[in-house]
Amino acid sequence: MSGHSKWANIRHKKGAADARRGKVFTKLIKEITVAARAGSGDPAANPRLRAAIAAAKQENMPKDNIERAIKKGTGELEGVTYDESTYEGYGPGGAAILIDSLTDNKNRAVSEIRHALTKHGGNMGESGCVAWMFKKKGYMVIERSAIDEDALMEIALEAGAEDVRVDEDNYEVITEPDDYEAVKTAIDGKGLTCLVAEVTMLPQTMAPVEGDNAAKIVRLLEFLDDLDDVQKVYTNADLPDEMMEE
Repeated sequence: MSGHSKWANIRHKKGAADARRGKVFTKLIKEITVAARAGSGDPAANPRLRAAIAAAKQENMPKDNIERAIKKGTGELEGVTYDESTYEGYGPGGAAILIDSLTDNKNRAVSEIRHALTKHGGNMGESGCVAWMFKKKGYMVIERSAIDEDALMEIALEAGAEDVRVDEDNYEVITEPDDYEAVKTAIDGKGLTCLVAEVTMLPQTMAPVEGDNAAKIVRLLEFLDDLDDVQKVYTNADLPDEMMEE
């Protein structure tokens, strides 16, 4: 399994537990609200909102919740104003960490993020220190047992995918952000299930993290992901295969 998909899979498995606690809904509602405020309340004319709604539906969020979040974003209903920020830093072992935040209190957000990094053996960095290591991409992971490699290549590349990567257990389908929906629709149309499907910040190079540092960075990433003001956490940490077995 490639370096990026290890953390992506850990995060999505964790997301199943978060969903039971309502945490996933909270983050999705924030994203829908901000997307509607930044663009428009019409998903057809607002790609970010369209992606946020698709993610919400994937988590079985009720339609009423989605509609209320949109109306809060457009101002039809009273709602909280969220500020968007991205923070950068390093984890144990020197791996890069990129943190997207949506918050109604930036001072609280930066304080909690800085504390989390320091507590778990990392540190906050200056703006721009690690962002250059990542690129925004559409990203899907599909089990190799689900389809033949050539067949998936044909489906994905014809729909506009940039690349299809293969490892021992999975395929990774990479797209430009604007092509993500078309490729995901084509894959879904063939009855395939994506283990991970998202527009994400994909690391361009991976940093191997082993031993105690590997366990420490996973704890840090999970702790950051649990903060109310944090929307998404990205890393270029290449974790050992044993981490997935655990």
